[in-house]
Amino acid sequence: MRGADPRVVLGLHRSCHERRLLTGALDLGVTALDTSTNYLGFRSHQILAQTAGDLLPKFTVSTKVGYFPGPGGAEHSLDPVRLHAAVEQAARDLGKEPDLVFLHNPEHSLREASSDGQEVLAEACAALDDATSKGLCAAWGIASWDPSPLVRLIGPTVPRPATLMVRAGLLVGVRTLDAADVLIKAWDLDPSEVWGMSPFGGGTSDSVWAKIDPRIFLGDSPQRSCVQAAFIVAYHLPRVGTMAVGTDEPAHLGELVDALAGAVEERTVQEYRSLLRDRSHDQRF
Repeated sequence: MRGADPRVVLGLHRSCHERRLLTGALDLGVTALDTSTNYLGFRSHQILAQTAGDLLPKFTVSTKVGYFPGPGGAEHSLDPVRLHAAVEQAARDLGKEPDLVFLHNPEHSLREASSDGQEVLAEACAALDDATSKGLCAAWGIASWDPSPLVRLIGPTVPRPATLMVRAGLLVGVRTLDAADVLIKAWDLDPSEVWGMSPFGGGTSDSVWAKIDPRIFLGDSPQRSCVQAAFIVAYHLPRVGTMAVGTDEPAHLGELVDALAGAVEERTVQEYRSLLRDRSHDQRF
């Protein structure tokens, strides 16, 4: 068994939640799971407890609250009472208090907020802060697919999250990258407190990965596959200390864990971000 590497989290967004995947992750030294109340048709927590309840104590488990079952399938809410109740329910369904609970895509509701957006965000964050203080979870954070709307809402009334999760990787637009950097600076977050997600922008089988070679970012680093190179680079776009990645194949997870020994040329990453910014500027005119 390899030594545990805290920089990789097994994400269960599209996962079938099979026991063999969890045991395979443990064999690779991956001891963190990330799920959400709405994954697997709002059954993720229950399925995890049923199929791998004995394994869960071996993992640190993060989950997310913000989506709820609704008449049309799923609805989003930042109502503090509902969020607090969702954290309580997560602990019951998992059979353990989550190690980390994210406020899931708060921008979803903030775009439609009729009242002051900063107040809505502050109250939602306060609900998770209160749940943490009551021992319903060990810590709380924010997971945002599009952090741009949050930038203008940060202020002294909004509690500081322990962790921020944002999209990361070569397919992330400069607007999202810049917004993530603003939030990281505003909350004074260390890279170890920032997580990346969706490092392949959907999946390694997407056609875009047959057209680009991310290995140009590795310089003289030992030879890696294109998938491994894209994964390593994602830790730098934006700068994150942990990556949540989804797969149902332990072999694929092992390939990504092996990739962590590679090194990225920071100069090339900065040149790439400059090119993204220049292209974004050109498209506005």
